[in-house]
Amino acid sequence: MSYQHFEIWQMARILVIDIHKMTLTELPKFEMYEEGAQIRRSIKSVKANIVEGYCRRRYRQDYIRFLVIAHASCDETKDHLETLRETGSLLDDELYKDLHARVTKMSRAINGFIKGVETTRNAVRDELPDYEFEA
Repeated sequence: MSYQHFEIWQMARILVIDIHKMTLTELPKFEMYEEGAQIRRSIKSVKANIVEGYCRRRYRQDYIRFLVIAHASCDETKDHLETLRETGSLLDDELYKDLHARVTKMSRAINGFIKGVETTRNAVRDELPDYEFEA
């Protein structure tokens, strides 16, 4: 099993692509390098921190820490999206509503995933292969 099987990573992957496209096609040129760059970085951070946390899953607190960072970056992405809407840089209502709903759903999913890792006693160890070391 790898991080690619997690729904939260799959959601983040699709949102990275969709938000990247949105910043290139829907925003005024000046926003591509300001708020557009910020929202691209924050959504990519969500996906990257899910991966880094998974790769450190042997240490439960590290795993949780990176998931919390992913959750914070998700909320940061939502804030950037709202700023683009409020400043009039993102005019497409349907696109805004769709992206906002999906980012909100991903935020809830990450939060639920964190709670699952925190409360499941062997959530981290069960995913690790057993290694036998020769003496």
